[in-house]
Amino acid sequence: MTVQELKSSLQKGDFKGVISAINDKFLDGKALKNNEKHELYYLKAVAQRYLGSYQEAIETTQHLLSLTPGYGRGYQELGYNFQKLSELERAIGAFQKAVALNSALVSSWQQLINLYRTTNHSGLVAAQGQLTNLSKLPKPLLGAMDLMYEGKLYKAEQLCRSFVAKHKHHPDGMCLLAEIGAKLKVFDDAEFLLESCVELYPDNQQALAQYINLLSRLGKFTEAKAQATTFLEKFKQPSEGRYLVQATLAHCLVSLGEVQAGISIYLEILAQQPSRAGIHVRLGDAYKTCGDFEQAVSCYQQAHTLRKDYGDAYWSLANSKTYTFTEAELDNMKAALDNPYLEEEDRIHISFALGKAYEDTKQFALSYQYYAQGNALKRASIDYQASRTSELIDHQIKYCDKGLFEAQADKGYSDPAPIFIVGLPRAGSTLLEQIIASHSQVDGTMELHNIMAMVLKLRGRIASGEPLYPKNLSQLDVSQLKALGQKYIDETQSYRQGAAYFIDKMPNNFMHIGLIKLILPNAKIIDARREAMACCFSGFKQLFGEGHEFSYNQTDIAQYYRDYERLMAHWETVLPGQVLKVQHEELVNDFEAQVRKILAYCNLPFEQSCLEFYKTKRNVHTPSAQQVRAPISKSGLLQWKNYTPYLGELKHAL
Repeated sequence: MTVQELKSSLQKGDFKGVISAINDKFLDGKALKNNEKHELYYLKAVAQRYLGSYQEAIETTQHLLSLTPGYGRGYQELGYNFQKLSELERAIGAFQKAVALNSALVSSWQQLINLYRTTNHSGLVAAQGQLTNLSKLPKPLLGAMDLMYEGKLYKAEQLCRSFVAKHKHHPDGMCLLAEIGAKLKVFDDAEFLLESCVELYPDNQQALAQYINLLSRLGKFTEAKAQATTFLEKFKQPSEGRYLVQATLAHCLVSLGEVQAGISIYLEILAQQPSRAGIHVRLGDAYKTCGDFEQAVSCYQQAHTLRKDYGDAYWSLANSKTYTFTEAELDNMKAALDNPYLEEEDRIHISFALGKAYEDTKQFALSYQYYAQGNALKRASIDYQASRTSELIDHQIKYCDKGLFEAQADKGYSDPAPIFIVGLPRAGSTLLEQIIASHSQVDGTMELHNIMAMVLKLRGRIASGEPLYPKNLSQLDVSQLKALGQKYIDETQSYRQGAAYFIDKMPNNFMHIGLIKLILPNAKIIDARREAMACCFSGFKQLFGEGHEFSYNQTDIAQYYRDYERLMAHWETVLPGQVLKVQHEELVNDFEAQVRKILAYCNLPFEQSCLEFYKTKRNVHTPSAQQVRAPISKSGLLQWKNYTPYLGELKHAL
């Protein structure tokens, strides 16, 4: 029987027949695709529940969730079964997890409302509000939302796009299509939809809040700040949406260097809502950015005091790189991992935190076990294919050839102000930034998103075949190249403090050095390089906030490193002498000579402050924030050797 036939039998009430047929499918030895396995386990669990075999249904569902932990309907099934067994607290927990993963599950909201009434739960009003909002949605949009949360993004997009085509300018349709677009990383479409929706419906809180969040996510902090200020002036009534916009505004201010203003907003939120663990973590991040590590640690500890299984709080402590966990904190983390209903994101964060905790106590076997667990869970949650990255590298090499740079030489915007630092994560780029930003003529900024945003515009959206970019670089005329260069300079002005030069430390800009040299021919580019095993393992044990999807598997990260080397070798061939490679090991072992070489390349006179970089007071936004506020150290060069028995896959792939 096919899956569709099984569904039909289930609807007809042939529950025993469905279970028997599914068991036969698992026994016949034929290879099943993962999505088919998931559907079969789900249908089996539903059939078992209808037969009254609640414990068996729970076991089947738990197995399903071990294969696909982000499946909201699986938790909904658990909730139904716990209800039947009169285990109301477990039922509430399961339904809460279901709607956290898929807020379009109307039945889960209905069950929660009933359970909240029975148990006099404080979440009743909020749940009723959610159900009311869902009931107002047209059925096609509710269906598209459900598909989106199940990860069926292209089907969701088709359904939603079809609805919007028939109901032009429908605000809920535009917002949902934008949300799907953002998940598909079609950010320009998503931004256009939300910008249009806000213009058409200036009083629509959801549209404006969603627009602000997207602008912030894209690194357009100045625009997000302006829109958030408008929102808060217009909508003064306390609400969940208003708190989220306040938090986004605080994040934008911190990112723009207005750290104390951001801290003030976080404190304002906590004065009214002191139990918001997530805001305590964001406040800690702000304190960490400006170098107040004692306050940062206090905030992270307060967050996990409020919620003992809050993974982000523990990982933030570990990610400070110098914190030592207490035995009580270690016990709390391990107890959280034993909970089968722990949120997957918390499980990932805690796994990485325990990896760091046991690394610090030199229990390397146990440490690797947790790092491996965290990486495996994270890798399972993302759609990364190394072959796609290799193809992007191939396109850069194919189209950004010597002929392109000869034909387009010196046509861009001549401003020499930008100093780009590119490289792989954990390759020493933050140290380089701190050294150069310690010079009186240089402003340090952060990882700026402007080049990446420009690439998205140039790339366009191609359903099949190669994207327009970088092939279209040869078609840009002088006025277009100059305009793009000036656009970059103008857009990054808000991050500068008036120095002649400024740093853009977005690591992934290595992919777009060709574009950078065409639009900004006088820009300086520094390649932060680190020995392969050290660099790759340091990336493997780091949990990143967003991006760097290649880092959660040893083979993937090795392939990415090799692709990086391949592209950097190409840039040296077609742009000889225009990119300075700084080897991290050489910088650490011959510090002053390397610093002098870097400054000479940047046409900067030597300044002693660059050798005493750790004394420089500035905001640092990366995991290395505390490390670069200490003198140079050789201690991290060979850390990977402690894990040699577990890195065979990495070594072989390199």
